[in-house]
Amino acid sequence: MPPFVRDPPQPDRLGHEAAPAATMAAMRLTAWEEQRLLVFSAAELARRHRDAGLALNAPEAIALISDAMLEAARAGETYEAVEGVGRTAVDLDEVMPGVRELVDEIRLEVQMGDGTRLIVISDPIGRPGVAIDPDGPGAIRPADDDTTDATPTPGRPAIPTRPTLDLEVRSESIRAIRVSSHYPFHRVNQRLIFDRTAADGYRLDLPAGASMRWAPGETHAVRLVRFGGDGADR
Repeated sequence: MPPFVRDPPQPDRLGHEAAPAATMAAMRLTAWEEQRLLVFSAAELARRHRDAGLALNAPEAIALISDAMLEAARAGETYEAVEGVGRTAVDLDEVMPGVRELVDEIRLEVQMGDGTRLIVISDPIGRPGVAIDPDGPGAIRPADDDTTDATPTPGRPAIPTRPTLDLEVRSESIRAIRVSSHYPFHRVNQRLIFDRTAADGYRLDLPAGASMRWAPGETHAVRLVRFGGDGADR
């Protein structure tokens, strides 16, 4: 396809033939180039906010760091130099509280002279001598409960002791039914027959992510445990 497509000449008001107008052919971009333009646009918005004195949020910080690394790679810098640019693109004083904890790692593919390279930067907004806030976003805070299971199941951590309930559950379905560990048991498939009123507020006493399966017509004796949290004793 030629780079320009010429429109047919149009006469002006005096009847003179005007010079033909030229229009640019459609721009064809790869998926990587489209993503690069998206990163650049997000980084430009982040730069505008930073220049206005606004603290950056997590997406803005990531966009600025990624844009700086992509530009350095485009300029022919080495792997180490591109990584160094990423570590200095955004300062800790330029971001909102908690952003450092949210942006704990950046993984970015850049195009270098020897091909595409993956660069991984841990704690890209960190500063030497400044520790990560242990209570920042994503922190795990254990409950203040000294009452724990005295005999925890091997391989499972001790959990706070909560009321349990033993029930017999029969399946009247023609298909297999599977129930995951933390699903509210009184709301499971209606073809599982048991005392739903008693099971209100309970779940299967299984490790997180585990499940129990009922084949058609099968009956299981199950142990349920009361949900924790503020709604456990409603």
